[in-house]
Amino acid sequence: MSTLATIDGAALARVVAIFRDALRAHQEELNLLNVYPVPDGDTGTNMALTIESVCTEVGSATRMDDVCTALAHGSLMGARGNSGVILSQILRGLADTFTSLEAIGAPDVAAGLRRASDAAYQAVMRPVEGTILTVVRSAAEAAEAARDTGESTLESLLERTVAAAHDAVAHTPDLLPVLKEAGVVDAGGLGFTLLLDAFLHVVDGRPVPTPELVTAPAAVAAHQRDGDLSSLRYEVMYLLEGTDETMPAFKDTWGALGESIVIVGGEGLWNCHVHTNDIGAAIEAGIQAGRPREIRVTDLIEQVEEEQWVRAGNGKAAPAEHVETAVVAVAVGHGLSRLLRSVGVHEVVAGGQSMNPSTAQILEAVDRAPSEAVVVLPNNKNIVAVAEQVGALTDRDVGVVPTYAVVEALASLMVYDPDATLEVNAAAMADAASRVRAGEVTQAVRDSVADCGEIKEGDWIAITRDGICAATASAAEAAIALVDRLVGGDSELVTVLLGSDARPADTAKLREHLGLEHGHVEVEVHEGDQPLYPYLIGVE
Repeated sequence: MSTLATIDGAALARVVAIFRDALRAHQEELNLLNVYPVPDGDTGTNMALTIESVCTEVGSATRMDDVCTALAHGSLMGARGNSGVILSQILRGLADTFTSLEAIGAPDVAAGLRRASDAAYQAVMRPVEGTILTVVRSAAEAAEAARDTGESTLESLLERTVAAAHDAVAHTPDLLPVLKEAGVVDAGGLGFTLLLDAFLHVVDGRPVPTPELVTAPAAVAAHQRDGDLSSLRYEVMYLLEGTDETMPAFKDTWGALGESIVIVGGEGLWNCHVHTNDIGAAIEAGIQAGRPREIRVTDLIEQVEEEQWVRAGNGKAAPAEHVETAVVAVAVGHGLSRLLRSVGVHEVVAGGQSMNPSTAQILEAVDRAPSEAVVVLPNNKNIVAVAEQVGALTDRDVGVVPTYAVVEALASLMVYDPDATLEVNAAAMADAASRVRAGEVTQAVRDSVADCGEIKEGDWIAITRDGICAATASAAEAAIALVDRLVGGDSELVTVLLGSDARPADTAKLREHLGLEHGHVEVEVHEGDQPLYPYLIGVE
């Protein structure tokens, strides 16, 4: 092929498509390299999903302004994880530089990379060198140096830029001790170099690097086994509709809540990412600043442990055995996920109260399930309607059992038969779930009034399907009030799922009360690890 002197809109669209294909090919390689700030193992996946959203937005566009608009909007809306959010800012910096041009020349690439680097650094509240930030900055500096010394062709400027970026990746362990200890380079930085490789491929046809066969280095495996993880367990992400005036206070609030904070966007829409232990406060800050939506919460520790399990099989999980009917459930919390899987669930979608997954996320889980027929357990009233949209979006047969709580799902799974048809399972599981009286204990976030009387912010409240039945000074008192409301003379089993904030002393009081006042029921207690709700209780 002939070497391009400039890049027009159609060629830029090809760069994006080639970058997507490269990230897909390198996805597992990047995942296995990822060890910072927590070894969540998903840098490749998050970058690939982010650029996938961009490609969807670009579609068949060939005009420069249309491609750049899609590049900026698609990357913001589709950003996943810390690496995806930073990548979105890099792409937005390039798009903002290129959008008014008819064609991109060598000086424009240098200007675009500088704007991309600045945007990436500005997006991160506490920039860390030895990451993708360092690599994009090194690329920008190399492009500017090439331009300033007279490199006038795209090919020559990109050659110097690509070489500098790969060199910067190779030196990331010198800047970041955790990388040197693990014996790996920065995953996000390596992923970014594929974008520059894609530019060079479109300009002169040279091949994009192929992925290496990578397994987790021994030091990485040891690093993970030793539990050297961030103390911040949850990744919280959402889109925030808010004015520029509210953002400084929002950033200050998040700055006190966690780490790996990335807040990008503008003109009323912001993509927000934080690692924190306080999911409720992270979401409440968004409510105070505007309107958060598309909230996603990931349990990073659970993700790490699952990645360890996969890697123990040489990087590959054994494919699930095909069944007549599979099950997808929604839940958040390491314990809940493990518990659901132990009783038959094939795919768990992270989500719950105040962190509802999208239809797309549930659809992805359905399409991964090892069957052409899938039961979905939403486990929250706000997710039922979302789950019911999935059937029209897939060739698989989907049945939604409208569970409003995880305890209802557990009861339904006691009658689940993987060898039975979807219709038989859906009917039996719905019947079993309907026989559960469910409730939950959580803490009031504001003053209110309910049938039980006045509620003050900070009170512990017991909630049934009929509403709030008690507001008390302790979680134990609320749990006791809840079981008294739910347990009847014909009850046989009480299931208690302990949240991440459940105190042993409170749980002991609840057990003692059940034994003294409701001695006729069997009691099962499981570690659920769910946030915000120290007690989820079901009575059958």
